[in-house]
Amino acid sequence: MKFPSLLFFFLLPLTSLAQMPTARPRQLAKPKSVAAAPPLSLQQAIAEALQHNYGILLSRQDVQIAENNVTRGNAGQLPNLNANLTRTFNNNNITSRVGENDPRVISGGTSNLLNSNVTLGWTLFDGFGMFIAYDRLKSLRTQQEQITRATVEETVETVTNAYYDVVRQAGKITSLEEALKIGQARIDLTQAQVDVGVSAKVEVLTARVDYNADRSLFLQQQQALTAAKITLNNLLGRTPRTDFEPTDSLTVTRDLREDVITAGIKANNPRLAQAKIGVDVATYDRRLVRAARFPQLGFVTGYGINRNINNAQFITLPTGPVLSTSTNSTVGLNYGITATVPIFNGFNLRRQEQNARVAEEQSRLSLDQTALQLDANAATAFAQYQNFIQLLNLEEANIQLARQNVDIALERYRLGLLTPLALREAQRNELDAETRLLDIRYSAKQAEIALRRLSGELVQVP
Repeated sequence: MKFPSLLFFFLLPLTSLAQMPTARPRQLAKPKSVAAAPPLSLQQAIAEALQHNYGILLSRQDVQIAENNVTRGNAGQLPNLNANLTRTFNNNNITSRVGENDPRVISGGTSNLLNSNVTLGWTLFDGFGMFIAYDRLKSLRTQQEQITRATVEETVETVTNAYYDVVRQAGKITSLEEALKIGQARIDLTQAQVDVGVSAKVEVLTARVDYNADRSLFLQQQQALTAAKITLNNLLGRTPRTDFEPTDSLTVTRDLREDVITAGIKANNPRLAQAKIGVDVATYDRRLVRAARFPQLGFVTGYGINRNINNAQFITLPTGPVLSTSTNSTVGLNYGITATVPIFNGFNLRRQEQNARVAEEQSRLSLDQTALQLDANAATAFAQYQNFIQLLNLEEANIQLARQNVDIALERYRLGLLTPLALREAQRNELDAETRLLDIRYSAKQAEIALRRLSGELVQVP
């Protein structure tokens, strides 16, 4: 090898090193022709979900229905007032015979009847069933509110996970962009070495193959990011292709306590509150059946008008029967008390009460099952949370080592002290470490969000 060529070989790494940036940027610059996506924070995403998510909207409509049902009239405490009107017309052929006289025939005899009245009925006593029914309606409303709150919290959890999944996928894009930068630098250095005759062309081809492989991963990751954004847009009730840029970073709270989570479940979990109210509703159902055993006392009154005009009425005069028109009218007020005493209905009341007691016991078992399941979910989520926190600490320390290793490997490759295979291995190790860190951080955040939802801390209710 000639001396000038040898000198150039040693100076080339130093020249290339001077041309490389001192700090590695974490994202490739976008062309000026590409418009920047509008920013979207987690708080904004949750606010949009609360306004536009169809599951939440439907559940709120159920609350409105339950609210509308809470009336004293629906519970049977108010009277019923009805107005009635009847008007009938008759056209008949009438044959009348008095004694042994010849029959008298009337063809087309007409009459009309008008009946109108206003009636009022009011239950005065039904074994206190009307008051039990009213309390039951209020419990159903509260239960539906808890169901809606649970729907909101579960939707917020899903939206939060989907948002951080976008952050995770975007982070992987950044890692692959960094890998492409290193791969391009490797191609440039290897090509320069081939140009001065100190390296074989096969090394440039190998570098390009590795670069294309990273490029393929980059394109696949872009599709994964697009799919994550579509999923989040769907949860927010937006057009699937709406572009945005997440502004919140993926950070994990590391000081959650299991005893605080357990206490929060007992005090604030909406599913547990829903199961508790279910016991109250079942108790009201049983009391309603029992109330049917008591006598029912009611008050009825009405005011009516009854008028009958008959154009084919025979009246008896001294000279004999004569066809005439008669008009009868009745106007008046009526009132009274009604009483119903249940005596026997085929043992149906006993059967209904037995079934109501079984349903009440079922609701208590469901409450115990819900409490046990929530405790199991919390224990599982907290164990996962602790494990992911340990893995997160390990990977955060490991990523620093992997990045330093790539920096050293790239420097040694510039100096000709490292093989392309070793540089590629260091590069792959860093990319794998970046991916593991993002995945573990996301999993830890999922466990944290699940614990906050279980304890009722995810959505603050005023």
